[in-house]
Amino acid sequence: MAQKSTGKDHLIHCITNPISMNQCANAILALGAKPIMAEHPEEVAEITRTASALLLNLGNISDVRMSSMKISLKEANSRGIPVVLDAVGVSCSSLRRKFVRELLSEGKFFVIKGNYSEILAIYDDNYTGIGVDAEEGLKGDLISRAVLSVAKDNDAIAVATGEVDLISDGNSINKVTGGCKQMSAVTGTGCMAGAVIATYAAKERSLESVIDACTLFKKCGLRSKTDKGNGTYMVNLIDNLGEPDEI
Repeated sequence: MAQKSTGKDHLIHCITNPISMNQCANAILALGAKPIMAEHPEEVAEITRTASALLLNLGNISDVRMSSMKISLKEANSRGIPVVLDAVGVSCSSLRRKFVRELLSEGKFFVIKGNYSEILAIYDDNYTGIGVDAEEGLKGDLISRAVLSVAKDNDAIAVATGEVDLISDGNSINKVTGGCKQMSAVTGTGCMAGAVIATYAAKERSLESVIDACTLFKKCGLRSKTDKGNGTYMVNLIDNLGEPDEI
């Protein structure tokens, strides 16, 4: 059973997209940590240095966010603050692929996260997708090779999210099952998963903490299933993340 984070003093700095900013902040709060969504280039270094973890989410990127991400990444690396990269949409545009390559060459990441298509795009420069959702029908053995390679090549933990989450430290692959199809029926759940991983990283920087974060999110996703509609599902998901005991 995966235990929830209890880092009341942990500040999680998220440079993320406005589409899921509210959901990510609420997920972090539900886990007992504190979110801040600062993105102005003139303040991000100052804020990052006070944080316990940094989340860089490429959803809805802009010139300002791209600049701020590089500033915060450099600051976090200089202070040993764990950084989580959520490579949203990297498979759907050459701009995002180029930017991810720059980030990976310029900085160090604790976790590199994406859905199956996004991890495959980091692994294979020739792979492209449509939109920010994973391509249907991608085979598990191909994604296993991709996630193992991304982790090993970048000396990071790679997370490929999907029906089964694949998590690798470059040496082995761990599988996390659970969740439900309703998770993909509301926007922002993938981004929330990144925020949960960052919150766990603030408390403990280990492969086990990443597995625990993914396990918890999957279990909460399954428990939140409802016939009332997608809006109720999102409320249930935040409620379940905020339960004080183990799921």
